[in-house]
Order: sequence, then structure tokens, then C-alpha cells
Amino acid sequence: MPVYVTREAPKVVSLNFYLWVCTKMGRVHFALVEFIDFILCFNLKLWRKICAEASIEVKLLAENWKFLLAGIIFQYIHGLAAHGVHYLHRPGPTLQDTGFFLLPELGQDKAYMSETLFAFIFFSFIMWTFHPFVFQSKKVYTVLIWCRVLAYLVACQVLRILTFYSTQLPGPNYHCREGSKLARLPYPENALEVISINFPRGVLYGCGDLIFSSHMIFTLVFVLTYQKYGMKRYIKQFAWLLAVVQSLLIIASRKHYTVDVIVAWYTVNLVAFFVDKKSPELPDRSISSSSPPILPLSARDKDSKNKEQPQNP
Repeated sequence: MPVYVTREAPKVVSLNFYLWVCTKMGRVHFALVEFIDFILCFNLKLWRKICAEASIEVKLLAENWKFLLAGIIFQYIHGLAAHGVHYLHRPGPTLQDTGFFLLPELGQDKAYMSETLFAFIFFSFIMWTFHPFVFQSKKVYTVLIWCRVLAYLVACQVLRILTFYSTQLPGPNYHCREGSKLARLPYPENALEVISINFPRGVLYGCGDLIFSSHMIFTLVFVLTYQKYGMKRYIKQFAWLLAVVQSLLIIASRKHYTVDVIVAWYTVNLVAFFVDKKSPELPDRSISSSSPPILPLSARDKDSKNKEQPQNP
């Protein structure tokens, strides 16, 4: 009997181990199949959601493409005007500035900080405007929100062009100061040099387009837009904090005078107020029915629709 146990025990242990391995492998295989099935179902639902949203956005784009195209073209016109004023720029002593006195100078090696923050705000806002294609909870249409954003930008940029062509101040930025080769531009030899805006060097090293800050126009337009059409309160508060930090970094980097930033703060807010007052209301998808309206409702239509709805006691 002991000899029998001694000779057969390894076979029993091996069989049990084999069954245990098969059981574990079966569970792993089942979990892997479940995971793949979940990924496929998720991708299928996401694709259906993107296609459904795209069908609506395409209809809106067909009706509003002229406004979007005009706004995009004006971005080039604004860049052309900013490049043109560089030919008129005359470097001189940096003007006395309260912000320069209160905020320490970051220096050329840290001038990237304001640009990095601006890039974060810029691309974060762009991604948010396309969130209706992915998320279930949404309040705006991508096409309509960009129509409103471009309306804000164009109105502010028209005022900006009129302002910096009215008076040219000596630039406080390092490449705009006396002694810098980039502070003054030689008159163009041909029209192509002006039309091309000397991209990208002409965009990165411009001078003379000071009042008021273009970076703050974009930052405040994006923050104001999310403040009105965004859904997360903590993101709204964080966005305003980033706008304040961006203002301080621009001044500390000596890219603008303090007046350029302050004028941008009240000008953009006033422009947004009047644009919203004169423009039709954008449809709020978060409180709409299962078949939300595609076209924006005017304030009069919205009031009449609210009156027609029965009021709960």
C-alpha cells in the first residue's frame, strides 16, 4: 500500500495541477473575451454617437458656413494688420509702467511660460467645443458655438486694429527694444512679403501691435464662452484663475504694458455683452427635449415658447 501511494501520488498531483491551470486559463480567456467585447461595444456606440452628431452639425455647417469662413478669413486680416504696424514701429525707452514696477521681470529664458499657458487654454477650449461628438451630456452645438466665438473675436480685433494703428508705442518686449535687429522692419520689397506676413517669424517677433493684448482677447473670449455655455462650475472657476495668471505672466514677461491687459479685460467683456444682446440665443441642449431644435431661437421665440409650456403648480 505505501508503495502504491508513493508511485501514483505524482500522477494525481499532476492531474489536479493540470485541471487547476485549465480552470485559470479558462477564466482568463473568458475575462479577455469580455474585455474585447466591451471595447468593441464601446467603440460601436461611440461611432454611432459621432455619426449622429455629425449629421446634425453638417446641417448647421451648411447654413452657417459663410459666417465661419468670414471669421476665419478675418483672422488672417488681423494678422496682416499686426504685421503691417511693425513697419511703423520705432523702438524707444520703455514707458513707465505700474505693472513692471510691481511684478518682477521673468527674463528672456522664462518668456515661454506665458506662451505655454496660452497654448494650454487655446487647445483645451478647442477640445471642449467638440465634446458634443463624444459625451452624452452637452449644452451646445459645435458649429453654433464657433459662430459666436468668431463674432466675439472679430468685433474685438476690429477695435484692436483701430487702436494700435492710432498710436504706436515703443514695444517693451526684448526683441522690440533699442539695439535689437528685429525692432524695426525694412520696408517691403514686394507685396508678397507683406501678404505672407513673414510667417512664422513675423508672428512670433511682431512689434507695435500693443493696445490691446491679442493673447488676452483669445483667453477672455474662451473663458467667457465657457462661463456661459459650459456645465462644470469648478472648471469655470479654474478658467478665470488661469485668465488672471495669464495676465500677470504677460506683464512679467514684458510682452505688453499693463494698460494693454487692462483694456483687454473690459473691452472683451463689453463686446461679449453687446454681441450676446444683439444676437439670437443659442439653443440649450441640456434642457431641450429628445429632439432638440437645430436652429437657434431668438429671444422673442424663446419667451413665447416658455409661455406656451404648462406651468407645474
